[in-house]
Amino acid sequence: MIALPDLSGRTVLVAGATSGLGLASAEAFAGAGARVLMTARDRGRGRAALEKVSGRAELVELDLADLDSVRAAAADVRERTGDRLHVLVNNAGVMATPRGSTVDGFELQIGTNHLGPAALTWLLMPALRGAGAVGAPARVVTVSCIAHNRGGLDPGDLSFERRRYSPAAGYGASKLANLLFTAELDRRLRAAGDPVISVAAHPGSTQSELLGNSLRQRSALLGRLARPINAVVTQPVRTGVLPQLAAATSRQVSGGDYIGPRGPFEIAGRPGPARRSGAAHDVDLARRLWDATAAATGVEPDPR
Repeated sequence: MIALPDLSGRTVLVAGATSGLGLASAEAFAGAGARVLMTARDRGRGRAALEKVSGRAELVELDLADLDSVRAAAADVRERTGDRLHVLVNNAGVMATPRGSTVDGFELQIGTNHLGPAALTWLLMPALRGAGAVGAPARVVTVSCIAHNRGGLDPGDLSFERRRYSPAAGYGASKLANLLFTAELDRRLRAAGDPVISVAAHPGSTQSELLGNSLRQRSALLGRLARPINAVVTQPVRTGVLPQLAAATSRQVSGGDYIGPRGPFEIAGRPGPARRSGAAHDVDLARRLWDATAAATGVEPDPR
């Protein structure tokens, strides 16, 4: 675990904090003195996670696959914090699921991994702006994945209504969307002169609930195999969480940066600059995704 700076007096929201990377992030932030708001879809799991965190932590109910829940959670956070949120970590997500739909009818992975977090970010921007200052900007950290390299993203067909869907294609598209949104958000924040930066991170190949949840949706047998598979092919959560902790707190991080493991193929290792695919650098694609996201969610982008 990297040593975090003193976060006393700062408020951090971690989306998807009931297990894995989210819980590890919450534990680290709280241990450094931050007030941590931990989101959970299930109140029971959320309360169980709270008991594992030593420090000042609170539960926020949030289902990123339900835009009404996103709006309610954002309003709750703004009220609790008095519009002062220093760090938002968009960590929650699903991985390589069979075809499914969100409450609002979007393909499950793009809806949960991109549309929900984008809407949450826009709705919380007044609180982020309220906490940011010259020399100490607030931060939006969005967690992507190596799999963005395999993502083919069509802003005009986010839910694979015209294209052939596969779990891997849907996941890759949602992770590419994370990087495009991160970059476009940072460009617009800079243009607006807002005291907020947008950065991205990825954990490499890390033990988490994502693989297990994905396999369990295919069969109970595969679900039971998730733990031994994880143990063989992934690094521990305490190592995988380092890039997003660095993205959230390091003074060496700048707006638009992408942080990941520095080891071979970015699978494991200490955090450092990560590689983006060519598509993740496409400014026009990022702008079209921004507009398509606003149209799909009905949430007004901020900054405009």
